[in-house]
Amino acid sequence: MIETVLFDFGGVLAREGFKEALEAIARRNGLEPSAFFETGRDLVYSTGYVIGKVSETDFWEALRKATGVQEHEDQLRQAVLERFILNPAMVETAEELKRRGLAIGILSDQTNWLDELDHRYQFLQRFDFVFNSFRLHKSKKDASLFREVAQTMGRVPEEILFVDDVLENAERAASQGLTAIHYKEFGQFREELEKALSKGSGAKP
Repeated sequence: MIETVLFDFGGVLAREGFKEALEAIARRNGLEPSAFFETGRDLVYSTGYVIGKVSETDFWEALRKATGVQEHEDQLRQAVLERFILNPAMVETAEELKRRGLAIGILSDQTNWLDELDHRYQFLQRFDFVFNSFRLHKSKKDASLFREVAQTMGRVPEEILFVDDVLENAERAASQGLTAIHYKEFGQFREELEKALSKGSGAKP
């Protein structure tokens, strides 16, 4: 029976600001956006930035070295922060689930940016649980994270529904016993959400 719903942040609760920002940085520097994003995505993991092993400055320096971009760190980080815009429909859905008696949380491969965005938008207090890879020192690429998070919440995996826009993350969650939804767009998500909850949950209709 589903008792808790965990949401990814970028691409689910908010726009995918990291991807949008890197593609914008690439375009203004005359570089190919998709390739530039892939480089940045790989570096955020390979440097250890996403799990708090290195600083944001270290990450941007690695990206500049790999791509030849010379923009200042302040300009680069601002491009990211201004593009993580909350998705009102998803935030309202999370609050609706809470009113229906479910616990809600965030499980995201994020960095210090999540805390900075909270200072701007004041949204984290709406959630019962917040799991940020930067603070956990482990990302969703490690499937064991899902069972550890379940244990921290006092839940068994079968009581958790997880929503992520990255298919591989949803698959890893499912491999650990969670119910997982691969988020593509809001209508598809709502349909799969209600279907999952109708199979048995603590949610009120």
